Amino acid sequence: MFLFLRILGWLVCAAYSTIPGYWLLIHPRAGYWRAHRSPFLLLLPLWAAMFAIVLLVTVPFRSILIYQSKWAWLPAAFLFGVGLWLYKNGGANFSLKQLGGVPELRAAHSAHPLVTTGIRARVRHPIYLAHLCEMLAWSLGTGLAVCFALTVFAMVTGAWMIRAEDDELEQRFGEAYREYRAQVPAVIPKLTRG
Repeated sequence: MFLFLRILGWLVCAAYSTIPGYWLLIHPRAGYWRAHRSPFLLLLPLWAAMFAIVLLVTVPFRSILIYQSKWAWLPAAFLFGVGLWLYKNGGANFSLKQLGGVPELRAAHSAHPLVTTGIRARVRHPIYLAHLCEMLAWSLGTGLAVCFALTVFAMVTGAWMIRAEDDELEQRFGEAYREYRAQVPAVIPKLTRG
């Protein structure tokens, strides 16, 4: 059972670690992608290639354990729960098109309103925070060095991705986004109102 969970954890962390790279293809060049008729026909294979490269690079290290403890699954379960709660609340005021990046890729869909209510009144990027919780949960539960390394990699590339996304959103929404960005933190939620 634990072998299966370690393999699954490695695969999940490998997939999650490519998400910032995917969005780094999009946000700095949103105008370029909007000019293409079918941007997903190129972006999805590029994302699959990223995933394949991460798997190839990490496969030799997938069995290296930092520790092994069934008790590590307790904090992991808590983080899984937090991540699922963040996914649920982060998607509450967002359409599937918004979550999938259609406004960034299609000019006709770029008029979606800026969402600053609900959980987004406390954190600008709850979905990315949910991704981080899930990666940390797999890292803690499995104790795999590769999961921790992929989580750190995702955090570094994710910081770069968030900056690129914030710049793109500022171009799209102007002063409204600048004010929102000044009041609401990117990933670590503010606990107080106001």
